Amino acid sequence: MRPRSQELLKAAIEIFAEDDMKPSLLVIAVSAMLMIAWSIGRVQGQQEQGGAKKVIYASADQANFTAMGNGVSMAAIWGDSNKGAHATFTKFVPGFDAGMHTHTNDVWIVVLKGAYLYKDDAGEKRVGPGCFLRVPGGKKHWSGGDAKEGAVFYEESSGKFDQIPAK
Repeated sequence: MRPRSQELLKAAIEIFAEDDMKPSLLVIAVSAMLMIAWSIGRVQGQQEQGGAKKVIYASADQANFTAMGNGVSMAAIWGDSNKGAHATFTKFVPGFDAGMHTHTNDVWIVVLKGAYLYKDDAGEKRVGPGCFLRVPGGKKHWSGGDAKEGAVFYEESSGKFDQIPAK
């Protein structure tokens, strides 16, 4: 908790402790103060990051890709895909097959090279260079890379990246 949030919470507890209030009213008051303190902390954290005002330039051709295993490699652009909101350049080797799966969070993809192959209950899509695909969180799908070229794409998500095998 941030110092300002702690001060507000402490003040609220002192004020309510002095009064002869029913315990349920005290619980409601403390809960409200915790919500306010959390909101203040969240806004302060966003201001400290300053990322919204920072210009970011990245080139997939010069990115430092890290092998993730099974024919996938990723290069971070911003954020951390293991912790929360992020953007990466991602590569699939030719013929990569991710199998049927879902993601907890929405994933936005713009293909740069090759083709990202996508299948769901509505059919198949070959997502080529310059094309965009949004996969909603929880949507069961299959994805893979073109058999000859694989795929290089920009990928962004509002939350941590995960791949949950479909049942």
